[in-house]
Amino acid sequence: MKEFLKLNKAYCKNCYKCIRHCPVKSMRFSGDQAHILSDECVLCGQCYVSCPQNAREIVDTTEIVKTILYDDAPVIASVAPAFPSFFEGVGFESLRKGLIALGFKDAEETAVAATNVKKEYERMIAEKEQSVIITSCCHSVNLLVRKYFPQIAYMLAPVYSPMIAHSIILKERYPDAKTVFISPCVSKKEEAEESAVDAVITFDELAKMFEAANIELEPSSDYPPDYKEESKTRLFPTVGGIIRSMNMPNKDYLKITIDGIDNCVATLEDIANGTMKNCFIEMSACLGSCIRGPLVRKKQKSFIHHFHEVISSAGKKDFNVPSVPSEVLRREQEYIPIDVMPTPSEAEIIEILRKTGKIKPEDELNCESCGYNTCREKAIAIYQGKANGDMCLPYLMGKGERFTSNILQQTSNGILVVNENMEVQEINYAAMRMLRVTSKADVLGGQLVRILDPLPFLSVLRNGSPFENQRTYYADIQKYLSLSIVHDKASSILTAVIRDVTSEEEERVKRQDINRRTVETADKVVDKQMRIVQEIASLLGETAAETKIALTKLKESIEYEKD
Repeated sequence: MKEFLKLNKAYCKNCYKCIRHCPVKSMRFSGDQAHILSDECVLCGQCYVSCPQNAREIVDTTEIVKTILYDDAPVIASVAPAFPSFFEGVGFESLRKGLIALGFKDAEETAVAATNVKKEYERMIAEKEQSVIITSCCHSVNLLVRKYFPQIAYMLAPVYSPMIAHSIILKERYPDAKTVFISPCVSKKEEAEESAVDAVITFDELAKMFEAANIELEPSSDYPPDYKEESKTRLFPTVGGIIRSMNMPNKDYLKITIDGIDNCVATLEDIANGTMKNCFIEMSACLGSCIRGPLVRKKQKSFIHHFHEVISSAGKKDFNVPSVPSEVLRREQEYIPIDVMPTPSEAEIIEILRKTGKIKPEDELNCESCGYNTCREKAIAIYQGKANGDMCLPYLMGKGERFTSNILQQTSNGILVVNENMEVQEINYAAMRMLRVTSKADVLGGQLVRILDPLPFLSVLRNGSPFENQRTYYADIQKYLSLSIVHDKASSILTAVIRDVTSEEEERVKRQDINRRTVETADKVVDKQMRIVQEIASLLGETAAETKIALTKLKESIEYEKD
């Protein structure tokens, strides 16, 4: 299948929400991102709607429409009857004028052709053509049945959807014309690929085209006068709207309305089990039907308001349209083959479960955090290459806790964690030994002041600067502790790394005492040596004086004899 939904890799954040909401799990998780498997996808748009990061994008086809508009052939827009749920306060005539301003030859409501489709449904019921008839207006339902319930694909009404029927009718009227369908739904882009429809754009894409062309739609709820009463099939995009627009005198058929893709899957499972017969089932993949289509749900503010807008626009009679032969509207609903994924044996499933910490049945929490309904379903997806073991949140949490616990308990440093209310959140065995705590239960959740002075923690909390390697003597435990404290504002916790430096401090005190005694001894030796030096100097001084006197006298004697 051609890609109509794509992934914006920059926004995908490993939340698995798209997998959780995908009814057929047509996803493959690899490279830390969830990729759509187009061949398995039913284009229900649940991944697009549910993605909190807007990582899912609908492939834009406005350039195709612009190219068609630039050609010489007239282009006619077919507007889905759900448009009031997107273009709030804008009537069809205002929308038609905007489309003509964009370059369209004309625009019509798809609801006109819905009249022909519903008449074909009425004929099938009147002639009891099938015991179970499933409406074929919703292409996502068609894909769901044709891909995943091939045994009952024949129960899909062999009738074109209003979109295709309208295009066929328009081209019979205007042989040279091109048709563009304006849709609330992404699946219509795929349905148009092999049909008379030349292109499909969503309501959102049309709104962007209006914006780029500086076209403002006039607020109005007016409809052409001849459409006022004859517009019953405008009910089609509402829950049960197809059935409400039909004349069904045949009481043998049970009329059932199903909306929401999960409800559709459950119903199709019941039908496949042979539990239903003689029923006409109106089925829509969107919860709330087309006025809650994927494109609308992203923008919609009030479902009730939009429901009222659509309901109030519908008349009590059918559009006055020419009859169309059944063969013109007829289509075959064939099985769409998808690759059959290998199925693991029970032993292989058990081994995969074991690798993610699920040894016993009670370990299988079935929490759906990975996106899969059960642990076994996820194990099968792992075997098929769609998932991996690290997608299991409880397993990752347990793994992380064990890893953290091993580090905490094996390190010789004490670790103490408190919250901003100075309540103890975690303490390891090393810290318990240092602080003389006998049991974790005695301190966890309690006030820090019971085991340690909170002032350094409060200082870090107030100042925001870390407290690093501060050594303090704690008299109550008779120990020197080195304390380093950091504040993690994101998690609102303070973590202290504690080292018992008592032996280091005692050794430091001993060294200081030795140094002091050494200095004292050195001082004594120096003093003694200085005294000896002084005594020697004194003796030397007396001898030198006597020598000087003797020499002077000798000199004087010699000089006297010369004279």
